[in-house]
Amino acid sequence: MRAFVVDKYKGPLRDADVPEPTMGERDVLVQVRAAGLNVLDEKIRAGEFTQILPYRLPLILGHDVAGTVIRVGAKVGGFKPGDVVYGRPEKDSIGTFAERIAVDEADLALAPVSVTIEEAGSLPLVALTAWQALVERGKVKPGHKVLIHAGAGGVGSIAIQLAKHLGATVATTVSAGNADFVRDLGADTVIDYRNQDFEELLSGYDLVLDSLGGENLEKSLRVLKPGGKAIGISGPPDPTFARDTRLNPVLRLIITGLSAGVRRRARALGVTYEFLFMRASGDQLRLIATLVDDGVLRPVVGRVVPFDHTIQALQNLEKGGIRGKTVISNP
Repeated sequence: MRAFVVDKYKGPLRDADVPEPTMGERDVLVQVRAAGLNVLDEKIRAGEFTQILPYRLPLILGHDVAGTVIRVGAKVGGFKPGDVVYGRPEKDSIGTFAERIAVDEADLALAPVSVTIEEAGSLPLVALTAWQALVERGKVKPGHKVLIHAGAGGVGSIAIQLAKHLGATVATTVSAGNADFVRDLGADTVIDYRNQDFEELLSGYDLVLDSLGGENLEKSLRVLKPGGKAIGISGPPDPTFARDTRLNPVLRLIITGLSAGVRRRARALGVTYEFLFMRASGDQLRLIATLVDDGVLRPVVGRVVPFDHTIQALQNLEKGGIRGKTVISNP
């Protein structure tokens, strides 16, 4: 089977012939027809998560999948051969930059029927991230004020739409060229991050979804109202993440230290900071598929590239300039 593999951290992605996926009794074998590219893939290749997310190498990259069910394990009850599905494999089972992948049925859902397979393949990681940030963690309700950074990106473009659906007033940061695009998605206030300082223009926000970290996160804390919350998806990781990922005590202590400063500054402002590393969930993807088919959420695919061009597509990912997601297609 053909797949795209990284043999060592900071090493190149390579085109490889690998064994067929091993099927468990609750696994679904999927013919990969589309796979979204995520910055997370490049960060894993570059070794940025070696301490907190150790992987066994060589590793097939890829976190998003949309495709057709080939066969199912003995205890699978929710899917059958021929079903068109989408999902984000659990973190220890990634590998969608391949012709086929075995995915636990709990991590899959029937794909939305109103969009293309490439659009379905763009959704799982970013839509789950937005859902878990806004619905689970943020508990966004009508009347809330939400700031979403990088609103033209993969997570941001979905989060804007979801926040509006939940009844929030939404601000976002983008380049000037993307202002009309994010307004069309539903953004009420658009900040040109190159020429405007969002901290000077915004205040009293209930929630910030931060995908940039560093100084941007520090400033985000200061636009929150007392009791508000900043959710970071770029880091730093917090003690809850260390506990939930069952890291050893030494790593848990290190991770606690990484976010100690930002958590301390948040407390001083009367706000909170949480790190979110989204988890796989077929149940949530079923709800998301309904929102897509109801016209509430619109997938944003900025570029579709052939499976043969996976290596170049990943290399180009960090150059930016793409609205929404880049998707690998292997129809």
